[in-house]
Amino acid sequence: MSAAGPRVLLRRWASALRGCNVPEVRSADPVSRWLVISRACVVSMTLSSALIGVLLALEKGAASWTAAVLCTVGLAAAHLSNNMLNDWTDTRRGVDTEDYPRAQYSTHPLLGGLTTPARLLAASLVLLGVAAAAMAALIALRGWPVAVFAAAGLALSLAYTGFLKRHGLGELAALLAWGPLMIAGTAYACSGRLEPRFFAASLPYGLAVASVLVGKHIDKRDADLKAGVRSVPVLLGEARSRSLTLGLFVAFYALVPALVALRITGPAVLLVLASLPRLVRVWKIFRRPRPDSPPEDWPVWPLWYVGWAMYLNRLAGALLVAGLLGNVLLDRIL
Repeated sequence: MSAAGPRVLLRRWASALRGCNVPEVRSADPVSRWLVISRACVVSMTLSSALIGVLLALEKGAASWTAAVLCTVGLAAAHLSNNMLNDWTDTRRGVDTEDYPRAQYSTHPLLGGLTTPARLLAASLVLLGVAAAAMAALIALRGWPVAVFAAAGLALSLAYTGFLKRHGLGELAALLAWGPLMIAGTAYACSGRLEPRFFAASLPYGLAVASVLVGKHIDKRDADLKAGVRSVPVLLGEARSRSLTLGLFVAFYALVPALVALRITGPAVLLVLASLPRLVRVWKIFRRPRPDSPPEDWPVWPLWYVGWAMYLNRLAGALLVAGLLGNVLLDRIL
């Protein structure tokens, strides 16, 4: 490999993690192709939920690092598996077609010829097996409550493609999955304590993830309407759905200070307010209809609102994690 080889690979992998696609993906290295196939670009939300759960457990006590690793690996594997299973299922059902947004903003693993249905299903099942093994280890470590969290998450995952997103419940499922189930479940697994504050502290980030999904479904509204998918934007219309997303943003920024005021978490989480300038920029985007053409270097066209919601989510989520880490460090020092 030439001296430039590793740098090229790192740039390509970063591009896949940032925008779910890379140039000339069919001839790219296997890692890049599978990052695109699995839509690894959105797994940052799952990693954020896992980290939030770990830090909530650490904030007022000790935590098991074994459980932290198992939760993080298991949740990431489950998310990647679900992404691929959704593509496999939607292709078989005829939802994913060449003119559907899923096949336009990123190379579709099946329609784009990146893999075969059998291989996609096999890879999904392997990752599901990794998640199941992590769950089994956590049950052995913490007992039956882990099974309840895992079973609820699996039920939402299996019901999402075939039922929930088709009947206006996909956005609520995202809030529950990335909020109470992932965050409170991880906090319990790491601490061995089932505390109400874990559930309360999970709500802001659950709302942030739900805003990303509403943005995505706004972008896909016309195509979903034709495909018979009754997402929230299909039911409410585009303008009301953009207002709903703004309401979710407001709820996120209102809940974080409320958690501090109620002493559910420490004051360092107010660091998330440093992302307010980005909120102002994203707010202006959601107040306007989508442009007719994308700006230069926009990576996920024809998706638009989801890109901006994710742009806000990544910074706000990172600052929330940093703030919780700050709480842990302050608690240890003081």
